[in-house]
Amino acid sequence: MATLTERLPDNAPGLFYVDATCIDCDQCRATSPQFFSRNEETGMSVLCRQPRTADEIAQVEEIMAGCATGSIGDDGGSPES
Repeated sequence: MATLTERLPDNAPGLFYVDATCIDCDQCRATSPQFFSRNEETGMSVLCRQPRTADEIAQVEEIMAGCATGSIGDDGGSPES
């Protein structure tokens, strides 16, 4: 499970994030490049755009649930915060 205190600083501000446990497997980027990109300096994925609609939120939540290392999380707030 992702840890908010390990949130990578290059994530887009908002609810969802990738933390420092990312192993650069490319699963999230391959599945949803509109939300995830790679930080070339750190070699880790980051959330480059927060989801805006209910469908987009559901898509990111599905990717979060399938993350092999549990490196994608949310801060426990609501998407509007």
